[in-house]
Amino acid sequence: MAHIPDGVLSVPVLAAGAAVTIAGCAYGLRRLEAEDIPRVGALSAVFFVAALVHFPVGPSSVHLILNGLVGIALGWAAFPAILVAVLLQAVLFGFGGLTVLGINVAIMAVPAVLCRLAFDAMRRTPAAAGGVAALGVLLTALAVALVLTLSGREFAAAAKLTILAHLPVMVIEAAFTAAAVALVLRVRPDILASGAPGAEAGR
Repeated sequence: MAHIPDGVLSVPVLAAGAAVTIAGCAYGLRRLEAEDIPRVGALSAVFFVAALVHFPVGPSSVHLILNGLVGIALGWAAFPAILVAVLLQAVLFGFGGLTVLGINVAIMAVPAVLCRLAFDAMRRTPAAAGGVAALGVLLTALAVALVLTLSGREFAAAAKLTILAHLPVMVIEAAFTAAAVALVLRVRPDILASGAPGAEAGR
């Protein structure tokens, strides 16, 4: 449940999410070079498709997020990449909604940027990437729980369930991201260079 539907959150929470997304996208786009656009587009497409892969968890289901992988590869450019994907998911499949677009992007893009910072602080290994990917899912689940709680006490139970439901997703995404980064390090290590799109290094 990384996509919060319309009509759930309070107006202040929606406004804060929109402000964070606007600022993050502006910051990422300012540092985006023309040659980086194909990479950003490709990762946006991967993020878009990931939401279609669902796993049953109790009476509900959860889906892949892959914001850790997107963050590792794109840095601050994860904001516009995730914005495009989430917008298309809302319009084409009804995931989330338009009034919650800002908060839905923020709860996934902010952890993505933090994942990049964490990966930069570590040795660039597949194991580190896997750990960072799990962190990205956990931070997103915590963010969802936080915004639900801030919107009303009646959402407290749903907030706790959100965190528990995403524990298996953390394991799956850790394994997937570790394998993906292992492949990238063998064939295109430049993709994970410190000067990633939207990153501070190299600008």
